[in-house]
Amino acid sequence: MTSSATGDKAIPDETILSVALLGPDEQRRKVVAFAVSKIAGLKLYEFSSFPPRLEDLPRMLAHAYEVVIIDMDSDPDYAFALVENLCASGSTYVMAYSADADMKRAVKFMRAGVREFFTLPLDEAEVSAALMRAASSHLEPPKTESQQDKKTGKLFVFLGTKGGCGVTTLASNFALALAQESDSSTLLMDLGLPLGDVAINLGIVTEYSIATALENPNRVDSSLLSKLVAKHSSGLSVLPAPTILPESQANKEGVDKLLKVARDIYDYVVVDAGSRIDLMDSNLFEDSATIYLVTQVGISEMRTANRMIVKYFAQRGENLQIVINRYKTSDAVFDENQITKTLTRPSQWKIPDDYAAARRTRETASPMVMTDSEISREIRLMAKTAAGLLAEKSSKRGFFSFLR
Repeated sequence: MTSSATGDKAIPDETILSVALLGPDEQRRKVVAFAVSKIAGLKLYEFSSFPPRLEDLPRMLAHAYEVVIIDMDSDPDYAFALVENLCASGSTYVMAYSADADMKRAVKFMRAGVREFFTLPLDEAEVSAALMRAASSHLEPPKTESQQDKKTGKLFVFLGTKGGCGVTTLASNFALALAQESDSSTLLMDLGLPLGDVAINLGIVTEYSIATALENPNRVDSSLLSKLVAKHSSGLSVLPAPTILPESQANKEGVDKLLKVARDIYDYVVVDAGSRIDLMDSNLFEDSATIYLVTQVGISEMRTANRMIVKYFAQRGENLQIVINRYKTSDAVFDENQITKTLTRPSQWKIPDDYAAARRTRETASPMVMTDSEISREIRLMAKTAAGLLAEKSSKRGFFSFLR
């Protein structure tokens, strides 16, 4: 074992941070050690071999070092077992490096608890930033009462009365419009599991998914979330559903932890909840959340909407927004009075049935709100109202009617 404590870039407050580097392959280990040793304020200890017994080193490392960096390549299965043991306590900041940019293996290690992942050849700036985050996490003082009372991001949840009523399309375009109109940090989460297709609606390809966070709620923090999200060209952050069917569904604990972390980071969190009424006891539907209940004018949809409102949302006021999608006045099954009576209240939004706009979107793989149409104008109005950029929709329209 060797150690060093010199460097150029400084860890916050010049505080010594103990870093253990485990790398049986000397050439790879020295490359990582060189990059780490450039950072002042930390002490590096190199281990040239893995422990002969799995139970020996993790216990010692967890107590002696704040950061542990592990070679994933020398013995992948043993390295993975080490990670699981080290992360069991949740107190050690574990990183890993590999000469192979295998995303599936990287995700596997991240699910086990790895907080940072490096690919050789190293990006020294990336290593430096990762160690800065580790130091900040280690040195972060307990939150004061005022910090604990810090305002969290607003939560907007899109829930459908049945599959196929357009929840994903509306949630995706609403989130994109919200990010653009408000110029605020916005995250779109796809909870329409197991078949969510938010990413397809936005025309983006992603490496990671929401499954990683939901399967490991005790590992979820700002660092992990920042690695899982994908960025749309509009600036919207997206946490998509997995491209393959997940082995398990989201549970209350996973959803609650993910929402807490997300709302601490983002000004706005938009969730495509599909028809997930099984999560009604989660924080997804807490009193502060604005619920957009999406339905259509049909006998089955209206009946289901009535049952959902009566059972789950009867006591909600303005933070229940009823959205009638694909609305067409000419062939509506119900008139306005019948709709209001069935829903127990007036609907706030009517998204027009604009076939031409929907067809253009499918053919160009471009979100609806990126082009001008009746649909995009209504969704942008929804987003502006949600962000507080407009007065109440009804009074605003009344004003324009007066001008006309």
